[in-house]
Amino acid sequence: MSLFIKLIAATPDADRVVAAAAKLCYSASGAAEIFDGLDSAKISSFLSKLREAGHFSPFEHASFTFAIEGVSRVATHQLVRHRVASYSQQSQRYVGMKGNGCVVPPSVSADAEALKVFVEQAEAAGLAYEKLLSLGIPKEDARFILPHGGETRIVVTMNARELHHFFALRLCRRAQWEIQEMARGMLREARAAAPVIFGTAGPACVAGACGEAHPCGKPYSGMEELLS
Repeated sequence: MSLFIKLIAATPDADRVVAAAAKLCYSASGAAEIFDGLDSAKISSFLSKLREAGHFSPFEHASFTFAIEGVSRVATHQLVRHRVASYSQQSQRYVGMKGNGCVVPPSVSADAEALKVFVEQAEAAGLAYEKLLSLGIPKEDARFILPHGGETRIVVTMNARELHHFFALRLCRRAQWEIQEMARGMLREARAAAPVIFGTAGPACVAGACGEAHPCGKPYSGMEELLS
């Protein structure tokens, strides 16, 4: 199974919702009136000012739900460290893992000998899992033999503020390669739904200077390179 990411739900007109919520803080008018009076130019201008000022609390009013498949449990163990989010992951306790694939790191797939070792061990683990099941071992115990890189499925919901934080950390070149790929796919989906909110989402080098203590030395030139 290859990496698959789809935005399955999002706050309707999220850019306008966030702009209206933020403008309410500085207006005598109600949020509904502000919402109806915003045009695209005002929304874009105001959200840009919010990002520049670091005023991200209004971004919490927009949420986004992603269906993600074909990632390893190595990646999802990193993902769930982002605690301002909701997760529903395919259970190895209740779902049989017979025939499930294993994510192969690029460094392994690029080396024929390493790939041979990797595939042999992954297949052996799969056969051992099936043997344990045939011996009456419950799935919740047989799963202990499965590779850490085994493919999984997960549903993730984050608000726009947390997504900005997630993209800033996980799209940095210093992040682990698989979660970088996941974050890049999520950003593409999020930008399609809310292009203004996520106009400059990503690591600090996209819109300013890197704040890492040990920078990678290869800052992104802009969003086009980041998403390519």
